[in-house]
Amino acid sequence: MITSRNPATDAELARYNPQSAQEVDGILEAAATAQAAWRRSPVVERTPLLRDMARVLREGRDTYAALITAEMGKPITEARAEIDKCALTCEYYSENAPAQLADRPVASQATESAVVYDPLGVVLAVMPWNYPFWQFFRFAAPALAAGNGALLKHANNVPQCALAVEEVVRKAGAPEGLCRTLLVEVDQVSGIIADPRVAAVTLTGSTEVGAIVAAQAAAVLKKQVLELGGSDPYVVLADADIPLAAATAVKARYVNAGQSCVNAKRFIVENAVADAFVAAFTEAAAALRVGDPTDPDTAIGPMARANLRATLHDQVERTVAAGAVLKAGGQLPAGPGCYYPPTVLDHVRPGMAAFDEETFGPLAAITRAADADEAITLANRTEYGLGAALWTSDLDRARRLARVLDAGAVFVNGMVASDPRLPFGGIKRSGYGRELGTEGIREFVNTKTVWIGPATA
Repeated sequence: MITSRNPATDAELARYNPQSAQEVDGILEAAATAQAAWRRSPVVERTPLLRDMARVLREGRDTYAALITAEMGKPITEARAEIDKCALTCEYYSENAPAQLADRPVASQATESAVVYDPLGVVLAVMPWNYPFWQFFRFAAPALAAGNGALLKHANNVPQCALAVEEVVRKAGAPEGLCRTLLVEVDQVSGIIADPRVAAVTLTGSTEVGAIVAAQAAAVLKKQVLELGGSDPYVVLADADIPLAAATAVKARYVNAGQSCVNAKRFIVENAVADAFVAAFTEAAAALRVGDPTDPDTAIGPMARANLRATLHDQVERTVAAGAVLKAGGQLPAGPGCYYPPTVLDHVRPGMAAFDEETFGPLAAITRAADADEAITLANRTEYGLGAALWTSDLDRARRLARVLDAGAVFVNGMVASDPRLPFGGIKRSGYGRELGTEGIREFVNTKTVWIGPATA
């Protein structure tokens, strides 16, 4: 049984029977049929669908945002921003996909030669609950523009969001079957990946689940894009603007209640400014309003599930037991819902849970470094490599250090965030492949060489 629950109240919202093998087969067949026709349309005839998807998202903004808030606890202000970002991304690809997918002539010994970009087919998207609309649309907008079909297997705690996503694409006028939601259990996924009507797989989620899905796709030689876990460093050097760095750090850590792969998680600060940074950060974190996510003034809603909160609290307790200093939060609140206070740990070192493990919730781990060299060494001392932030007033040094930070993205004097104009993805155990930007739209295409010799009689 697939069940939707409100993490703020523990109330059950809806439940669904998983689709049967026969129902899944029908969805796969319809998707393959629709995509076979869709791919034959020129890209300029496909992009109007994206504009209409953006329109449907904007028209239904409040309804879709309220659904996000109800199912996974995101504060309503952030949920509305999520819908806005989905619409913006659809509009970006509606405008830019024709140029990004244009044939690229290449000089060779042929009379004519070019690189062309053909769609792969139907792509299965295995997506998480933390950004239930954004995670799908950042994949689907470029994939659909490129001529692919899309199947969504969403996290089973957000089934209503999964169905709403399908509704958006349908209302925008997509061909019947081109984009469908699969309400299935985890043990059904491997069979779907193996089905010959599925051409490729994209997954956003934990490193452990990513490894399983990658192995299943590799066994049938299918393309994968994986955006996995992260333990993003936020490096603050002694010459940084400390008040601004601390204020931005609070947002970078606690947005979406800290439940994002790309949240800043490890704050590595030079000793010379560490006390000032910790004081400013802790004061701002403690002032964040925790409560009803439907209230526009709420900064932190509940965590999405009780087991996630239990895991985070265990990490806090183990880190404190290992010698870290608890500066704020760290206590399980009484009452209903999966709430956890914004928590700050100082003097965190390698070997402690909050440094070595991915912490998926409102927990900030602050580590003090002797100098810039040690700060970079500590930043890279992780099995992950998604994003990194670097704060310094010396931009020449920033450019140099950005090249030695092990991450798929480095943001200087700002917080890491995805942008439809820029590629997004990680290295090491944070996954491989890219979403967004020109690189993202070309992930699920066949980059084909077309070589034409002289015509003969």
